[in-house]
Amino acid sequence: MALKVLVVDDSSFFRRRVTEIINADSNLEVVDTAVNGKEAVDKALKIKPDVITMDIEMPVMDGITAVREIMKACPTPILMFSSLTHDGAKATLDALDAGALDFLPKKFEDIARNRDEATSLLQQRVNEIARKRFLMRRVPASRPSTPAPATKPAASSTATARPVSSAAPVKRPAARFAASGKRYQLVAIGTSTGGPVALQKILTKLPANFPLPIVLIQHMPATFTSLSPLA
Repeated sequence: MALKVLVVDDSSFFRRRVTEIINADSNLEVVDTAVNGKEAVDKALKIKPDVITMDIEMPVMDGITAVREIMKACPTPILMFSSLTHDGAKATLDALDAGALDFLPKKFEDIARNRDEATSLLQQRVNEIARKRFLMRRVPASRPSTPAPATKPAASSTATARPVSSAAPVKRPAARFAASGKRYQLVAIGTSTGGPVALQKILTKLPANFPLPIVLIQHMPATFTSLSPLA
């Protein structure tokens, strides 16, 4: 069964364009559209789509407010459409903070070399965030931001990851430098477009005397970098 998508945008041209691209994927189906944030909230409650694509600037209710309302009432994966401008970047980060999972520029030519590449990218992003819908809907509607309890790895995970003794020895390339014999520990975190909000939540929970160095790798468009809450 195809994933149900709700397309929200006040531009009829953009709604048609996004609908055509999404419907070209046999795994996706646009079941309805909305022209403003208020209509998006109402239809999200009624239709319960698997994914929502959301514009930011709309009449009646803007996209950021609509995201907050939807995340309170019926948490749903939301892909925002943004302009790669200073104001557009700030609004997108606010939308991610409100609960949206990802974003794409409204001008597809900013991220794709041709129509086929833009089509593939949009379909891929919608499919990717759709996989998170089950995790989102397990969270009570009144507490959408409560993190799931952490689980401890199985005690045998380290042992099972080791190669069996009967396996042929692996030939390692000759080292170009002399090993010091010391061991180092650090925490490495890599994130993409939705990362700043997640990183903000993680880092603010760490104690001031956290014992390990932290390496962060954050993929962001240049316009967004100076506006990131981590900047």
